[in-house]
Amino acid sequence: MRKTITAGMDGSAESNAAAGWAAREAMLRGLPLTLLQAGYEPAPRTRLPEIDVPAEREDRALDFIGRRLLADHPGLRLVPRRTAEAPTAALLAAAESSTLLALGSQGFSSLEGFMVGSVALDVTARARGPVVLVRAGERAQDERAHASSGAVSPGTPFRRVVLGLDLEHPGEELLSFAFEAAKARAASLTAVYAWKAPALRLHGRTGEPVSPAEADTMRNAMRLSLAAALHPWREKYPEVAVTERLAEERPAPCLRLAAEDASLLVVGHRADAGMRLGPVTHAMIHHAACPLAVVPHTP
Repeated sequence: MRKTITAGMDGSAESNAAAGWAAREAMLRGLPLTLLQAGYEPAPRTRLPEIDVPAEREDRALDFIGRRLLADHPGLRLVPRRTAEAPTAALLAAAESSTLLALGSQGFSSLEGFMVGSVALDVTARARGPVVLVRAGERAQDERAHASSGAVSPGTPFRRVVLGLDLEHPGEELLSFAFEAAKARAASLTAVYAWKAPALRLHGRTGEPVSPAEADTMRNAMRLSLAAALHPWREKYPEVAVTERLAEERPAPCLRLAAEDASLLVVGHRADAGMRLGPVTHAMIHHAACPLAVVPHTP
């Protein structure tokens, strides 16, 4: 079983935010945190301060963030790790052997959402384990209800976890991750399925309008399918309060809106899709307002 949480480190503000998020997640789940600095090769000293000082700063970046995390989280089990292996290969291996891999994202404005770098996007598409993308500036208080500013006390409740579900390919790994995340936070879980009812009933190349009765039948079928997908997980996690949300609209805008007051958004990536992320997952990578978990799953 995967018994560690890993955060990829490169010294950037984005990776520092991912490390902070991963440390909080490790404390919630009672797991150690591995800080992984990939592609690391100590720079030779040149006796030129303008070269040696930045190189020394980079060499010490992992130690610095490690000390800060230990100070912020007494009791955190921290494992710093450096490797000369190329970042993509090292991070993919870490994703497969970890409960989750946390990576930083490159922030744009709040209007444009955020955009990951090429390595993080490549790893997210190819990973065989959950990857969580964290924006620069993400703070502990951002995860908590009514705590947009000021210190966060241990008793402040977490904001809800939001799960974007595809009823044609729900995926046990996706559902398990979402329920575990909600359980660890003692938070509620909102399961969202967005779909667009067809306006026409097609007959070859022609069509006629779908009647109100037929539309109601479709909605009821979707409700039953959503309830059926969640039923075994409700029984397995009785402590997690679940809200089912069926929306007749495009999935990406629906999930983006639902995630505005969430501590975590969870979406899936079908393992048989290869390196191609689906359009909804891709949209959430760019526009979700909270940390985003992308969970590979078998259809």
